[in-house]
Amino acid sequence: MIQRTLPVGRLMCNCQILVCPETRDAVIVDPGDEAERILTEIGRIGKELGQPVRVRALLHTHAHFDHIGAARGVKEALSQNGIEAPSIFLHREDEFIYSMLPQQAARFGFRMNEPLPVDRYFEDGQALEFGSLRLTVLHTPGHSPGGVCFHLHSDTAKAVPEMVFTGDTLFREDIGRADLWGGDEALLIKSIRNRLLVLDDDTCAWPGHGPSTTIGHEKRHNPYV
Repeated sequence: MIQRTLPVGRLMCNCQILVCPETRDAVIVDPGDEAERILTEIGRIGKELGQPVRVRALLHTHAHFDHIGAARGVKEALSQNGIEAPSIFLHREDEFIYSMLPQQAARFGFRMNEPLPVDRYFEDGQALEFGSLRLTVLHTPGHSPGGVCFHLHSDTAKAVPEMVFTGDTLFREDIGRADLWGGDEALLIKSIRNRLLVLDDDTCAWPGHGPSTTIGHEKRHNPYV
């Protein structure tokens, strides 16, 4: 597996690009800003592989503006020249936040355009496969009503490690805020304990901001859980 982590925008959202080198199928997790930079990295990976990368999906852990702001630019750019556009994925319970993208951004002093429609809605436990990439959707409400995490299942034969992309649910020795649209701190902590801390201790956890951690480290050192 090829993984690129791009901290994008002034809020430094960790945009993740995951590519199966065999099929060149790719997904982008949380394209929050800097669409051109994301597209440049996609092109760079394609040159490394000798053939263009095919982005199949834009997967959003939640609908806050710093995690969705570049989805429109990325999808529109990739749909040019007859290429099949990637699908925009989101949990339905965050759609009302997603639709408020310009208003969200304005509250924090940014300007963003209206978002494109959501193509597909996540279901808890849903399996997603893109080449050698096998992910399970974990609904983890609390930071937002429709917050999800993506559990990437390991495949040692294809160099795919066990990982979980936690968005703004779980950070290294910290948790997400719960004072925005539909947030609920008690529910957030419950989601972390019941959905994330049950994963293997050596599972690498990539949050929506900041450095990576492991599930075992958070069990021992996260003061909130």
